[in-house]
Amino acid sequence: MRTVIYPGSFDPLTNGHLDVMQRAAKLFDHVIVAVADNSAKKPLFNQQERLFMVRECVVHLPNVEVDVLEGLLVDYAEKRAAHAIVRGLRAVSDFEFEFQLALMNRKLNERVETIFMMPKDSYTFLSSRLVKEIARLGGDVSAFVPQHIQRALMARLREG
Repeated sequence: MRTVIYPGSFDPLTNGHLDVMQRAAKLFDHVIVAVADNSAKKPLFNQQERLFMVRECVVHLPNVEVDVLEGLLVDYAEKRAAHAIVRGLRAVSDFEFEFQLALMNRKLNERVETIFMMPKDSYTFLSSRLVKEIARLGGDVSAFVPQHIQRALMARLREG
C-alpha cells in the first residue's frame, strides 16, 4: 500500500488544500492529512477544531485519514510507514521554502521522499492567511473555502 502524508496547519483549510487532497487520493492508496500546530503562527482555530473541520471535508474520500501531527514530520512518516510527503506549491514564491523543507527532511530521513503537487490554477493565489484577512475585512470567502468552514470562520471572527 502506497501511503503519503499531506501535512499542514489548515487554519483554515481552503479549496486549494482540498484540491491537493482529492488529487492525492486518486494517486495513492492511503493519504494521511496531518494537522499540525505551527509554533510560528497564532492559529484562529485550535488543533482539534481544525482536525474536525478537515475531517468533514474529506468524509467522501474513503482512502483519506485525518490525524494530529506532533513532533518531526519525518518521524511521523516513519511511524505511519509513509512512502512520501505531499506538499502543495501554489507559485514560484513557495518553491524556495518548500525546497528547503524537502532537503532538510531528506537529510533527517532519506527514506522519505517529498512530492510537490500544484493545485488547479484557479487556486494558485489562495492561502489561509489571505482567506482570514478577507473574512476579517468583511469580504465574501465562499469561493475559497468549503461552506462549513466559511460558517465557522465567520462565527469565530464575530466572537472577537
